[in-house]
Amino acid sequence: MPSSESVDTAPVTYEIAHTTRYDYSDSVSVSQHVARLSPRVLPHQQCLERSLHIEPPPAVRAEHFDYFGNRTTFFAMQGGHRRLTVTARSRVRVRPRPVLREADTPPWEVATDRGTLPIEAVDCLFDSPSIQTSAEFAGYAEPSFTPGRPLLEAVRDLTRRIYEEFTFQPGTTTVATNIAEVFRTRRGVCQDFAGVEIACLRSLGLPAQYISGYLETVPPPGRPRRIGADASHAWVAVYCPGAGWIEVDPTNNMLPGTAHVTLARGRDYGDISPIRGVMLGGGSHSLHVSVDVVRSEGARDGRAQTV
Repeated sequence: MPSSESVDTAPVTYEIAHTTRYDYSDSVSVSQHVARLSPRVLPHQQCLERSLHIEPPPAVRAEHFDYFGNRTTFFAMQGGHRRLTVTARSRVRVRPRPVLREADTPPWEVATDRGTLPIEAVDCLFDSPSIQTSAEFAGYAEPSFTPGRPLLEAVRDLTRRIYEEFTFQPGTTTVATNIAEVFRTRRGVCQDFAGVEIACLRSLGLPAQYISGYLETVPPPGRPRRIGADASHAWVAVYCPGAGWIEVDPTNNMLPGTAHVTLARGRDYGDISPIRGVMLGGGSHSLHVSVDVVRSEGARDGRAQTV
């Protein structure tokens, strides 16, 4: 598969629908959940509208921002139910990210100086529950990080290698699959490839962040369909002194552009899973998730819709 570079020059407005449905074999009497399904407000991204519909209606519902700045909805169910459906709808405008030349980024070793890093970057230096550093990950990354190489150039080379050497194969992993197992089999999906790249970067002493979000479901005419559409997507950000967080997508070997919509950011998937919770009862359950990301009417030519 050829790599796909972002050449977007105009903002794009998207309508996003993300539905999660749980069907239980037995009645659930009580449950509590946390959802992170509201797109973030960022310098390049504006959330114009958002809604979260929960069926059956929860007895308790509240919103807050978590430690990483993600809008979080807590809700509790206190009546018996055998199905839970959570539908998030949003309208988001995404602008092109600033263009950063590889040569304008400092040598990668500069970013390993912990004394100059902001706290949000220091938080992403160390092992997290599902991503552990190791000499093996450092050894895999080292050919890309030769002495004095500009940080962005080195990170893009590592991103390319993961894209070329790992196979996108849905069904081979779950959210509980260990990153070391993904590294051994060289197979997985976007969340696995993001985890591998983060493990490599942190193993070299570089702060790396996990990003969840969406990809445009149907790209404009003449543009290639990106891997990971029709589902939640995941990619990576590495901290660059003087430039801030630089994003890369190892699943598609590209720098994210206006086709990437950011939902949440954290150390790993566990920090920002779209929905998680605990319940009493329910027996076994089945899960169905559907995601649609389409350009708004009036923005299909690449121009943002005025609201």
